Amino acid sequence: MRLGTSLTALAAAGLTVLAGAVPAAGAAAAPPPAVTTCSPAAPLEQSGTERPAGPSVGLCVTVAGANMTVTAAADCACAVSGTWTARRGDDEDDTASGTLGGRAEYPGPGTYAFTATVRVGAAPRTGAEPLTGTAKGTFTLTAPKPAAGHRIEVAPPAALAPGATTTLTYTVERTTDDGDGSARLGLIGEPGTGIRLDSTDVRCVNPLTGRYPATTRSAHALDCALTDLQPGRPATVTVHVTLPADTCSTIVSRLGYWTPNGQQVAGAMVNGPTVACR
Repeated sequence: MRLGTSLTALAAAGLTVLAGAVPAAGAAAAPPPAVTTCSPAAPLEQSGTERPAGPSVGLCVTVAGANMTVTAAADCACAVSGTWTARRGDDEDDTASGTLGGRAEYPGPGTYAFTATVRVGAAPRTGAEPLTGTAKGTFTLTAPKPAAGHRIEVAPPAALAPGATTTLTYTVERTTDDGDGSARLGLIGEPGTGIRLDSTDVRCVNPLTGRYPATTRSAHALDCALTDLQPGRPATVTVHVTLPADTCSTIVSRLGYWTPNGQQVAGAMVNGPTVACR
């Protein structure tokens, strides 16, 4: 069965795929299973009138807890890549976006119009050029958005200034009893701007780049391993941010954590505040 045909058949049947284990009697409740919904495959929308007929492409959305993944598949032996955006209702500001196959934050239940800008690689040994175009699908997502188990705040809220060093204090708080005290805080500025993130906190390092035995580290990024987070006992991390003169960069923050349940694992990536540059 061809992949594109299977997408159409599954969608026509009102696909709802659940992937998750049923907990044993007396065990803690398992995290909600992943739910996948697919749209019917349709011919790739291409710009221009001289384009050859393209393959049919279908979209699938998988919601797993606080995250979702959007994928695309064509009815040919072709690789499909690209990016996507989703809009809920008529609100232009109520959108989500990401990379096909990558994990994105689940925005919550609702009806979304998805538009994917895709690149469909030609089948091997055909010599044909890859095709680019647009694939669309409308999805009604019903899974509730789980409450985040962690929260990130930063002070002061003032923006970064070119040619100066700004001291920021990040506070990471675990808000539920689920899981354990381990989490990883990641901060990253814009590469190529010359921004530098430093901390004397022993839990934080600038990540290594390159192959062993290279010792080069990314000055624009910082990783902090937190191991003692408890409800009512937040962790604080102090970071010194230096910008060259006449250069601006924002800093984004993310927190990754897992919630072990025996040998089953669930977790999430929490979006922290973005620090702007004035």
